[in-house]
Amino acid sequence: MVATYVFVELRQHGDLVLPGARLNLGSSVGFVPALALTVVAATVVGLLAQVLVFGPLRAAPPLARVVAAVELMIALQAAVVLGFGTGPRAVAPILPNQPVHVLGATLARDRLWLGALVVVAAVVLGAVYRRTTFGLATRAASESETGAALLGWSPAGLAAGNWVIAAVLAGLAGVLVSPVTALDPSTYTLLVVPALAAALVGRLTSFPVTVAAGLALGMTQSELTHLAATFKWLPRLGLGDALPFVVVVVAIAVTGSRLPSRSAAAQARLPAAARPRHPTRAALVLVPAAAIVLALVHGGWRVALVTSMTGAVVCLSLVVLTGYVGQLSLAQMAFAGVAGFTLSRLAQGAGVPFPLAPLVAAVGAAALGLLVGIPALRVRGVNLAVVTLAAGVAVEALVFRNPSYTGGLKGSVVPEPRLFGLDLGIRVRHPGQYPRLGFALLVLGVLVLLALAVANLRRSASGRRMLAVRANERAAAAAGVDTGGVKLLAFALSAFLAGVAGTLAGYQQGRLSFDSFGVFVSLGFLAYAYLGGIATVGGALVGGVLVGGGVASTALDRWLGLGRFHLLLSGVGLVAVALLVPEGIAGAATRAVKANSRGRARTASVATTADAAGTGR
Repeated sequence: MVATYVFVELRQHGDLVLPGARLNLGSSVGFVPALALTVVAATVVGLLAQVLVFGPLRAAPPLARVVAAVELMIALQAAVVLGFGTGPRAVAPILPNQPVHVLGATLARDRLWLGALVVVAAVVLGAVYRRTTFGLATRAASESETGAALLGWSPAGLAAGNWVIAAVLAGLAGVLVSPVTALDPSTYTLLVVPALAAALVGRLTSFPVTVAAGLALGMTQSELTHLAATFKWLPRLGLGDALPFVVVVVAIAVTGSRLPSRSAAAQARLPAAARPRHPTRAALVLVPAAAIVLALVHGGWRVALVTSMTGAVVCLSLVVLTGYVGQLSLAQMAFAGVAGFTLSRLAQGAGVPFPLAPLVAAVGAAALGLLVGIPALRVRGVNLAVVTLAAGVAVEALVFRNPSYTGGLKGSVVPEPRLFGLDLGIRVRHPGQYPRLGFALLVLGVLVLLALAVANLRRSASGRRMLAVRANERAAAAAGVDTGGVKLLAFALSAFLAGVAGTLAGYQQGRLSFDSFGVFVSLGFLAYAYLGGIATVGGALVGGVLVGGGVASTALDRWLGLGRFHLLLSGVGLVAVALLVPEGIAGAATRAVKANSRGRARTASVATTADAAGTGR
């Protein structure tokens, strides 16, 4: 994405643009110089990614590396959106695109050129990694970084070289395909999903198999689009975009145990899931204070507080799944969206009353969570993140973007909740009172109940089994823990919590739109949960404060005028947290308080000893 925008700006306006910088060269640049500068830009971005982010995270747990990758993507996307907006841009043809007839079909000639270039690239890469010293050293380091270092190779240098190769390949691919597909930040960023599907078919090791899988996947997607337009009973949208999820699941099921994993010299532990102490006592203090604040604030600040509380529920779902069990999910908002649109169908269409309608909708989300969690029985870590990312894209494309399911641009109406005849909705009756206090207190009550449930889950036998699975699946299984059952339970509970958040969002907004539950929203919530502290309830509450539209972003906008930079700042902040304080803001604060308490205790002990010896002042 970044490389393609660099190329297009050079060709159209003569601007050399990198995230955060722009240099005008005076006039549009020719094709060859523009392509050369684009390669340089891709090289710089790849090197910076390795040196500033992934090099320091070399010994970090997979969770930290995945989160850093997600947030680097979000930060780059936010930078591009700030510089160029979100609208699609047309790009002039680069390769010859005259029509040609092949086997009775007519297609543009540039498709054949692209396929040929991909095959050539695969042949060259295969030769590099099997015939050259650099390629053999890279493969050796992937097996054992320690062994490669003992042979005199720098794992960091090899990683930097491969980052440059990968960034340049991705940049050139983006440039060449830009005339074929519209250039916009969302479309280009999500091209990674079918790419990952093809790479998994090749087991992340075979260039020929990956190329064959990619070409077959692309042709099948095109044919599915044609079939959807031909047969009226098929979904009109999303079949092609959902196909990579099927490919990923099949690849995981067939080759999951043989997929390679990166071997580092050392692996750090996941953030500590501290045992909550006296959660009920803390709730008795915090809940009245929160209720008073909700009663005192009005308008936008109350909206921000309700948004933060709803976001905290989504973060709680990640605490259960990722913090307690160590399973990565990039599809939480898919669960939330399914529950939200199901709520609309139940409450508006079937007349199911509150609170039965949101409970049934959340249970439906839990059922979807069970289905998505089935691949977790074979894989975990980075590969599971790929599965859930593909699942989120598939649900968004196949369900959320289909007007027959979600109402399209008009959205889906969610009627106001009523409890014992009391209206808890969000209609404006008095200026500055939106949403009404009753609804805000309802959201607070739901958050408190769920937070206490998650805290008690950590203290229970089920919570201890979850932590055992997170620490070492084989050891947990040897101790009699049903690791598969624990994983599926975690996915179901996590999806249920996310579904509850989706129903709260539905009641708050009154009319749901598919944009509220896109895959990038899921990635953002992973960022907020990790920033706050993904393994503790307190971290989920902090993450809720940080969500877009919540308290932190509202304060940035109103006090500093930096609201539009919220996504960029959160991406950069998350990378910093992953590097410096992997336990998150809440975990770092708890650690600082404990260290301060231990320091005071040691000081008091020294003073007491000195007094006893008769030498104290």
